[in-house]
Amino acid sequence: MGSVDQLSAAARRYDRGVLRQGSGESLVLLHGILGSERMWSHVVPLLADHYDVIAPTMLGHRGGRPASVRPARLAHIVDDAQRLLDELGLEQAHLAGNSLGGRVALELARLGRARTVCALSPSGTWQAGSEDHRRATEDLRETARAARRSRAVLGLPARSGRFRRWALRDTAVHGERVSPAELLGLTDDLLGCGIVEDLFGEAAMLEPLDPPPCPITLAWAARDRVFPLHINGARARELIGGARYIVLEDVGHVPMLDDPQLVAQTILTAAAASSPSNATPAGPGHGS
Repeated sequence: MGSVDQLSAAARRYDRGVLRQGSGESLVLLHGILGSERMWSHVVPLLADHYDVIAPTMLGHRGGRPASVRPARLAHIVDDAQRLLDELGLEQAHLAGNSLGGRVALELARLGRARTVCALSPSGTWQAGSEDHRRATEDLRETARAARRSRAVLGLPARSGRFRRWALRDTAVHGERVSPAELLGLTDDLLGCGIVEDLFGEAAMLEPLDPPPCPITLAWAARDRVFPLHINGARARELIGGARYIVLEDVGHVPMLDDPQLVAQTILTAAAASSPSNATPAGPGHGS
C-alpha cells in the first residue's frame, strides 16, 4: 500500500478539503467524526475508474467549512452536505459514508438526495443515554485528550508499526498498515475538528428508514470497537429492515484504514444496486 502522500497526489484536489478524481456518475464519500477527506485517500483511486468520486471534508472539521451556528448539530452537517450537492449541480448522487458520514448519507437519502447508500458502521444506531453510547462517547473524548497530550512528540514513535497499531486500536485492526505520515495527519485532523464537543453533546438517534428510500447497504465492521456489531449492527438492521446487510471481516470501525480494497469493492457493489439488472449483487463480506 502506497503512502498517503502519494495517494493524495493521485486523487486530484480541486478545492480545500476536497478530493476529486474520475468521471461518470457522481459518488460522494463522507468521512467520520474527527476526520477529513484524507480518510478516503486510499479508496478514491480505486473507485475513480468507475465514478466521478468526490470526497469532501464536512462542516466544522479540519479543512471543511467552519460552523456558523454553535453548537453545531447533525442537522447543520446534513444541510452543509446538501449545499455541496447543490454547488456541484447534483440532485442525487451515490453516497457512501463511515460512522458520522454514514449517518449523514442516510439522512440525505431520507431527503431524496441519494441514488444509493453504502453506510459503513453508521452512527445514530444507539439508545440515547445507554451505557454503550456513553462508553463510545467517552472513548472518543479520551482519544482526543491523548492526541492533545502527545502530538508534539508523536513523530518519533509514529515510525514504529507496533506503536501505530496500538495508537489506532479503537478504529483499526491493522494500524501498522497506516504510514507514519498518515498517522500524524489523522492526529492533526482530530485536533483540528472545531465542533467535536458540540457533536459529543448530541445523542440524536437514527429514525427508522423502512422501507428504504433508495437501495441501502449496511456494511458493519466485524471487529468494530466503537459501535460493536452485536449491539449497533443489530440495531441498524432493525431500523432499516429493507437494507442489504453485510459484515466486513478483519476490519475495525474505520475500515478504510485496514483494507481500502475491501471498502472500495463494497461501495462498488452497493452503487451497482441502482441498476435494475443488479438489484441484489454479490459482494464482499457475508450477510443478507
